[in-house]
Amino acid sequence: MRLKFYNVDMSGHSKWAQIKHKKALTDAKKSKNFSKLAAAISIAAKEKGPDPDKNPKLRLAIEKARSFNMPTANIERAIQKGAGSTEADQLEELTFEAYGPNGHPILILAITDNRNRTLAEIKHILTKYEGKLGTSGSVLWMFEQKGKIVLKNNTLNDKQELQLIELGVDNIVQEDENVIVYVQPDALFNFQQKIKDLGFEIEETSFEFIPKNTEIISEEEKKIYEKLFEELDDQEEVKDIYSTIEF
Repeated sequence: MRLKFYNVDMSGHSKWAQIKHKKALTDAKKSKNFSKLAAAISIAAKEKGPDPDKNPKLRLAIEKARSFNMPTANIERAIQKGAGSTEADQLEELTFEAYGPNGHPILILAITDNRNRTLAEIKHILTKYEGKLGTSGSVLWMFEQKGKIVLKNNTLNDKQELQLIELGVDNIVQEDENVIVYVQPDALFNFQQKIKDLGFEIEETSFEFIPKNTEIISEEEKKIYEKLFEELDDQEEVKDIYSTIEF
């Protein structure tokens, strides 16, 4: 099957993810971002052990932390916290299904040591923007999880595109100045190595929730959603935000 090379965003979340990434590297919130990255490392170490060679989720969390220039000492502390501390026993990953202003679906992923506190804070932010929490399953079905590999290449020639297609990737997308490769989540680490073997340099690897259908909204609504997403992102336990909106 011939895969399409798009010149538009595949994910409504993708643009926000890039904005957030750039912002995290340039503003005064670096310590909060380090806290979020450390939580992801700790919970990965808690679930599958402290050895990144035997724990792909932990390896991914460490790679992401390094891409944000998180100090090695911070990474090691986060691994130790997840592997053996009683504090790590309280950590859990939560998925909140919600609707923003005018009913557009949102997925909010969080890592927390206090479910009730995080639930109350997210609910408060949503209510402030005339949004609300949904019931279990009300939003999740609108998304599918994919493995996302961001290449350092800003374009592909025909030969490179054919090489990736022959590997069996799900999709290739041009997002601003990056080429993004999407694969099935359970094959992410296998594809990561195969893509490296072809000579490509990888900037970032992650798991993403991709909307099955995206929505185009007015510029006025976009501004409201950008404020909502920024406020949610400022909440320390919130790890990722996904929406069906095209930014």
